[in-house]
Amino acid sequence: MRRRRFISGLVGAGAGLGLAPASARAATRDSGGSTGAGMTGGTRSATAGAPHDWQAVPAPDCTPAAQLLGVAAAGPDLAWAVGEEGRNGSILGRPLALVWDGTSWTRLDLAHLGFGGALRSVAGTTCQAWAVGSGAHLLRWDGNTWREADFPGRSSSGTTLTGVAVDADGGVWVCGRGSGGSVLLHGVDGTWSWIAPPPSATTATPSGVRVTASGEVWVYDSALVARWDGTAWTELTAPGGLRPAVTGLLPVAADDIWLTGYDYGVGGPPGKPPGVTLKHWDGAAWTAVTAPFTVGMLTGIVDDGQGGPDRIAGWDFWDQTRAHYLRWDGGSWVSERGPTATTPVLPEALTSVPGTGGYWSVGTTSSSPYPPAQVHIER
Repeated sequence: MRRRRFISGLVGAGAGLGLAPASARAATRDSGGSTGAGMTGGTRSATAGAPHDWQAVPAPDCTPAAQLLGVAAAGPDLAWAVGEEGRNGSILGRPLALVWDGTSWTRLDLAHLGFGGALRSVAGTTCQAWAVGSGAHLLRWDGNTWREADFPGRSSSGTTLTGVAVDADGGVWVCGRGSGGSVLLHGVDGTWSWIAPPPSATTATPSGVRVTASGEVWVYDSALVARWDGTAWTELTAPGGLRPAVTGLLPVAADDIWLTGYDYGVGGPPGKPPGVTLKHWDGAAWTAVTAPFTVGMLTGIVDDGQGGPDRIAGWDFWDQTRAHYLRWDGGSWVSERGPTATTPVLPEALTSVPGTGGYWSVGTTSSSPYPPAQVHIER
């Protein structure tokens, strides 16, 4: 997995993915249908996709260097953000978690967890919330704080967890790698099982997992983009890259899939910034799409509430004191800027807020893992 945080195939064949072609999917979106929150297709207000006035939100002081790597929202009065605090270069820090109560963000005491490193991903609804941490740590929200949860292979050598998502039926999906080579763990009603690995038997560890409105489960990284339909895997051509990191995937239709990330390219001097990665799957192949800025990172993508593209979060190397979001404008991605700050702004994760048309964007104030980096939050 190369998901770094601090910086130092035909349309006809695609129908086998269980997604409709883009034209049919667009007609479905126009009909006004919606689905449950907490995944691709969550209900949004009519303002989704319209220009958004981003505002900075006060965040608790954390132990420098601090960063938020994941965010999820159950509604306007409940959201979670997770990451790491107290890191110093290559010396790992401690898990960090914040919770939003509708009025303010509160930092939680996680001393009871007893492990080092980061919480990397979080997902939740009004009924449940889950997070994953460095190594093989799976956490469940108990209404007040995060607690370790058991799962098959938790103590096995080679087990690692990297991302989490929830579906409309109460299922939990965790990507990573099990000791037997599986890359997807499923939990429902307290029963957990590893899904058999994809046919390619790839050695890639996916960096993320996404559940669509219709229930397909996708895992993704630079070496693996695959869909689990409950019975079998379907794999796309790997998006590849020279020194890549994949941060997000949005499956809209069989011939309309978006992928975000960054790539360090060939060599270069110490401190060389990465280049933006924005790719589109047309049913047969991945095509690189030129973004409004090209040096930096794209760090997350959300849909419009009905499965279509909406927003991407990004870090612009040449203009670091404002987050650089991309907004889908009916056929292309256009720039949308966050408020100007007195520090650099590096968004690490983005989520929409069910039922409001709003967003949470979380990250850090430095591209280097050293104090005095602090967390940064916008909405």
